[in-house]
Amino acid sequence: MIDAFTSAIDALFADPNIGEDALWKAGGVGAGVAVRIIRKSPDRMAEFGESRAVLPTVGIDIRRSQAATITEGDLILIGAESYRIIGEPMTDSLGLLFKVELAPA
Repeated sequence: MIDAFTSAIDALFADPNIGEDALWKAGGVGAGVAVRIIRKSPDRMAEFGESRAVLPTVGIDIRRSQAATITEGDLILIGAESYRIIGEPMTDSLGLLFKVELAPA
């Protein structure tokens, strides 16, 4: 059953309309590893007393098979944009993906 999910996820990441090429630099150094990502940019609501603000966020999904040791502080380069991983990456329920939150580096 997991093989069917793995195949489906691989197809999504390979789709040029969904997946993007990126470079993962463990510890923020070195030549980096070429990976495929799916970028997510949901807005987050922050409350300050009676006020609310909508804050843009940047996150990605990345396959564990490509970045098994990804961790907080690593760099992700997407085109000319550079991001630092904030917080520990979270896995999906099948353990196939990491969900990663990013901040501009």
